[in-house]
Amino acid sequence: MSGIHDWDTFALGDRTVTRLGYGAMQLAGPGVFGPPKDPETALAVLRQAVARGVNHIDTSDFYGPHVTNQLIRKALAPYPDDLVIVTKVGARRGTDGSWLPAFSPEELTQAVHDNLRNLGLDVLEVVNLRAMFDTHGPAEGSIEAPLTVLADLQRQGLVRHIGLSNVTPTQIAEGRRICPIVCVQNYYNLAHRSDDALIDELARQGVAYVPFFPLGGFTPLQSSTLSTVAARLDAKPMQVALAWLLRRAPNILLIPGTASLAHLQENLAAAALALPDDAILDLDHLAQT
Repeated sequence: MSGIHDWDTFALGDRTVTRLGYGAMQLAGPGVFGPPKDPETALAVLRQAVARGVNHIDTSDFYGPHVTNQLIRKALAPYPDDLVIVTKVGARRGTDGSWLPAFSPEELTQAVHDNLRNLGLDVLEVVNLRAMFDTHGPAEGSIEAPLTVLADLQRQGLVRHIGLSNVTPTQIAEGRRICPIVCVQNYYNLAHRSDDALIDELARQGVAYVPFFPLGGFTPLQSSTLSTVAARLDAKPMQVALAWLLRRAPNILLIPGTASLAHLQENLAAAALALPDDAILDLDHLAQT
């Protein structure tokens, strides 16, 4: 089976990664809470992703909590030299599985140490600060205090690079006054494009943009146009959606998640899917309808 080492790449901090990576969130149990129903398949998905050339894995210790990081360590440690594991802090899970802000210095420091311990690392390559002013999307509010804590942990050598998640352009500008920002991770996909201008601006600056829920997340993308284009190309609709994102801008790094080996193979195959101009026009029109 062919690998993906010839895929298009982009810089993430001082590392270079293939633009189609893997998001580990779905490896946890239902609602991203508790253990997976099939731990062996979860381990197999991680190993197969890396075997196919994926060298960018997105995770967090609040997935589970602790579940995805422990699976990553069990499946992949000792880690390949080119593997970049990106995690995030700024949230915690309630006993009922709810998503709660965790912005205090003590919570952020503990989160970094939890990620280090459960991943089995001495330093975290990239840590995204997840803004939690609104769990459903970016909302204004100062990130100076929590980002200053994270920047201090960076100076201590526990974190190499810092990114931001679920943030507004104002918060990105605020963050850059505190420390270098190597990536932005926001909600964006074929049907939800509020970050169009931001993506283009970050591309000009050489900053990676990592769309979470690139396939719709808990509500998968559904569109007759998408299905029609996919049928024309003899491809799966979700493959077309991923291929469109790769075409959208050179700084977009994808982290589609799955707990299925079959879906993993389908997602990875999207990198080789060429979209003709008429397909691009049809898909571009989706956001206007």
